[in-house]
Amino acid sequence: MDSIRAKIKRRLQKFIELDVNGLRSHILSIFLKVKETTVDELHANITEKYDISRSAVASMVGYIYSKLGVLRSHKESYKTPIVYSLKEEYEDMIKSALEAGSSSSGC
Repeated sequence: MDSIRAKIKRRLQKFIELDVNGLRSHILSIFLKVKETTVDELHANITEKYDISRSAVASMVGYIYSKLGVLRSHKESYKTPIVYSLKEEYEDMIKSALEAGSSSSGC
């Protein structure tokens, strides 16, 4: 289990390192606050601060879900949107990675 956590931690750190405009960190911090959301809700929240398309938000959430593995998804029925939620066991890892990322970029 620790090897999986170590892999996720490395991927998460790399994901945040490549964050040039703060969008990636912003999305992760939104998930820390709201715990679960849909792509549409997330897009509405992000467009208050960033100019980004819905498909770009969906792509980023899909990447976080599939490559980082810190989200789970749930779909009530085929008519409802997918609800993404943060896996509780990775909350502390995300918080520390965001803090490390913000302290290293704030030179």
